[in-house]
Amino acid sequence: MGASAATGIQMVAARPCVPACQRMLGSRPVVSAFGRALSTRTGFASCVQTASAGPLVAAKYKRFAVRAMSQGAAPGLPIDLRGKRAFIAGVADDNGYGWAIAKALAAAGAEILVGTWVPALNIFETSLRRGKFDESRKLPDGSLMEITKVYPLDAVYDSLEDVPEHVKTNKRYAGSSKWTVKEVAETVKDDFGSIDILVHSLANGPEVTKPLLETSRSGYLAAVSASSYSYISLLQHFLPIMNPGGASISLTYIASERTIPGYGGGMSSAKAALESDTRVLAYEAGRKGKIRVNTISAGPLGSRAAKAIGFIEKMIEYSYVNAPLQKELLADEVGNAAAFLVSPLASAITGSTVYVDNGLNTMALAVDSPTLST
Repeated sequence: MGASAATGIQMVAARPCVPACQRMLGSRPVVSAFGRALSTRTGFASCVQTASAGPLVAAKYKRFAVRAMSQGAAPGLPIDLRGKRAFIAGVADDNGYGWAIAKALAAAGAEILVGTWVPALNIFETSLRRGKFDESRKLPDGSLMEITKVYPLDAVYDSLEDVPEHVKTNKRYAGSSKWTVKEVAETVKDDFGSIDILVHSLANGPEVTKPLLETSRSGYLAAVSASSYSYISLLQHFLPIMNPGGASISLTYIASERTIPGYGGGMSSAKAALESDTRVLAYEAGRKGKIRVNTISAGPLGSRAAKAIGFIEKMIEYSYVNAPLQKELLADEVGNAAAFLVSPLASAITGSTVYVDNGLNTMALAVDSPTLST
């Protein structure tokens, strides 16, 4: 298992800023207290921000330091999401990136809500109830991740009016209600009032195994609808109940900008759209609701969903051989990056595509290419 969100991404508090702070304050003991005060439950100050606030006098500074440390801040800059509530769309088992992100956020203290595809809901809830996920629910402190509530969700449909009759009457949807994006957002509002974190961890391309030249219009549009527009819809409906200062993330893949033969059916186009939308949504959600929007370009993972493309094991092997870091990519590493991006540590990061793929995106030549051995 990879490092936990609480322990795997840490930095020494104010190390890059200490020299400037020392010049400003002229006292090592005060600088030490200032460094400890940087890590708080509600956010993180910086030397630049403090300097711009004006001259610091000892009495004022001591009050700030005591107040910050009284909140029980740990040394360094740990990720602290206590008091935050996250909704994660696209969790249907315990071996995908959505699950890993949920665990990382839970380890950092966030309350977890999940949205599960309606046809998979019964199996997922039954597995949770019977303890089949207990081993993978374990957090770094030995406790089990708690999921406060599981919501049925089909992010392909914005509202009930959009659902065709053959879906409404499908037996796989029987017994579930209020599962369109609008209805789920309204139900979450009724249940909890607001959220702080929104995670989009879902994608689908019915013709993903077909080359793009053989992809039908309906297959292409279905891939874009389920894999990229669904994120716009989620943010559109959840933004009104997101607390200012919150954050949202999605998951993308290097096929958005590099050709991956076999990753077809319009999925590469959908990921490219998702990354473009991330930049636009970062502006719009930032101005409208003070919400940050980023996406993680994750390397290949042998999840159940990824096996649908048919050659995921070969993609994993290729990544292992050719990436700068020659090691297995763990789902927990993507979860840790997500926890960082939605935390106060990343308060100035928005509109970005963050690569968590052992550096494979940087390579322009496969080091195991036969041409290199001739």
